[in-house]
Amino acid sequence: MTETAETVTLPATADDLFEYLDSLGIPHTTKTHAPVFTVAESESLRDEIPGAHTKNLFVKDKKDQYFVVTVEERAEVDLKTIHKVIGASSRVSFGRPEKMIEFLGVIPGSVTVFAAFNDKQKNVTFVLDEALMEHEIINGHPLSNDATTSVSTADLIRFFKATGHEPLVLKVTG
Repeated sequence: MTETAETVTLPATADDLFEYLDSLGIPHTTKTHAPVFTVAESESLRDEIPGAHTKNLFVKDKKDQYFVVTVEERAEVDLKTIHKVIGASSRVSFGRPEKMIEFLGVIPGSVTVFAAFNDKQKNVTFVLDEALMEHEIINGHPLSNDATTSVSTADLIRFFKATGHEPLVLKVTG
């Protein structure tokens, strides 16, 4: 009896992401810092890193459609009604950490727009708040929460399209 090893694809690292951004000609800067798990923990970085800082919600509906909703860090999101805006089949709840790791290759506290790089199977719909997209620079974790990477808003859209994702830009916040 012969055993075959199952191929396991490891999620990309920050260095893989930077190499990809470079290959697309997308300028980016990254600031390394202590790991941050919440918006409150990351507020001390605001003076050091210009641009819009993000809050990312990994949510799912009852039909197991998954979404990453990205808004400006201080924006309020109404989880009771957001499903109507993002095209979910029902009210949304937070996605399980196992699915976050499987689909996005990140752990809780590290959800980011850049996780589209790991979503090779297109399991997740990325939603960007209109108000966030009014900023010139968008900041997100480069697949781990111990750094922040900055790109222009236009280049973020180029990044998404290059990964095969067409982000939805919607009015998510009031």
